[in-house]
Order: sequence, then structure tokens, then C-alpha cells
Amino acid sequence: MVAEAADGQQGVAAILRTAPDLVLLDLELPGVDGFTVIDLIRTSGMKPRILVFSSFYDEYSVYRIERAKVHGFMDKNFNNIRAVTAAIQAVSRGEAFFSAAFAKMKMARHADPHSFDKVLTDREIVVLSLIGDLLSDTEIGEKLDMADRTAQKHRFNIMGKLAIGSRAELERYARKHGFRQSVVRDQPPPGM
Repeated sequence: MVAEAADGQQGVAAILRTAPDLVLLDLELPGVDGFTVIDLIRTSGMKPRILVFSSFYDEYSVYRIERAKVHGFMDKNFNNIRAVTAAIQAVSRGEAFFSAAFAKMKMARHADPHSFDKVLTDREIVVLSLIGDLLSDTEIGEKLDMADRTAQKHRFNIMGKLAIGSRAELERYARKHGFRQSVVRDQPPPGM
């Protein structure tokens, strides 16, 4: 059985209805993004194999994909039908399949003793992703149910840990490295 969905909400409904063995999931979905779909699938107790696709594989996205514990990742920009077929077959057999670019970026982050995931707390990483969405301290506080001053303190801590001198510089850093809550983007970040 094969099911198809046009957006994240329809995707979750189709997955819950059909209980597939394998989910091919675009991370850039309208409405509910792919990471939210993964969370909702897991919350339901279902455990299908998941192969994700994205045209973005910046540092933060690679980190999020790794933490989501999916079974594979394919870059939509640089893969042909043979590569996609090989990925589907590998993941269906219970193997992992990650693109070479993904593996290279993951290895570089793991080897870097100063990478964001080694110097920032989980909460600071979430705050940085909201800074990447260009939210103010007040908006971050509202979104995370914390005081404005607490959001501001997180921002100052992040700037100190990353050796960044201004909010504008921090926003540029966040956007360049893919720190955004939503994976749906109007255009690729600079340098991609």
C-alpha cells in the first residue's frame, strides 16, 4: 500500500491511517514541517523506518536530523533516481543510508571541539533557532514561556560562548548555519 500527502498534517493522518513500514518524508512541508511529523509519528507509538529528503543540509539541520534518529537522509539537489532507489532499498532492509554530504558535515561537527552542540545547552540551541527566525527577546520569551530578561540572558550567554559581539552578528551566524525553527525557507541561505 502506498499513500501520498500534500502537507504535514495530511502526512501524519495518512501515516496513522495506513501504518507504513517506510516513510519517505520531505522536511520542508507546508503547515506542519517534517521534524514535527517525525515527533507526531513517534508520539503515536508507531515505528516506521524514516528516510528524509531536504534541499537544505546546513549544520543545524544535520544536527536535528541526527537527533531525530531517522534511518536515512537524501539531499534533493544532488541525487538521481538510482541514488534514491538505493536509499529506499537500504532503509527498507533495515540499514542506514545517509548522503555523503550529510556524513561529511556530521563528521566535521563531531570533530570540532568548539561546535555549537558542544558549547551551547539544549535550551540555548532552541533560543538560537528563534534568533535565526529573527524573533525579539520578548517574542522568544513568549514562545518559550519565559521572562524577556531570561531570553535576553540566554542570548548574551550564546554570544559569549560563540564569541559574537552583536545581536546583528548573532542573527547572521544563526541564519548562515541554518538555525531556524521552521525548515520551510523562501530561498537557500547565503553560500548554499
